[in-house]
Amino acid sequence: MNKGQLIDTVAASTKSKKTDVAKILDSLLDSVKVALKKGSDVSLVGFGTWKKKKRAARTGRNPQTGKSINIPAKNTVVFTAGKKLKDAVN
Repeated sequence: MNKGQLIDTVAASTKSKKTDVAKILDSLLDSVKVALKKGSDVSLVGFGTWKKKKRAARTGRNPQTGKSINIPAKNTVVFTAGKKLKDAVN
């Protein structure tokens, strides 16, 4: 399911306009981004938790040449599914 299909599904189930649902979804995603950028975790009970995680610098290998390369440290996002979501999928 992509973003457009999600908007269509939510609009149909709530009998709302697609434009309103799109604005709400964009606002939700922006709020998650801002919270993660600040270093806060975002938890939706039963659905899951997004956390900001720091990856350490490491040495990798170029598969074409075999030469070692340095991969710099960076931040990434980790999502952990909640129990209700896991149960629904299984």
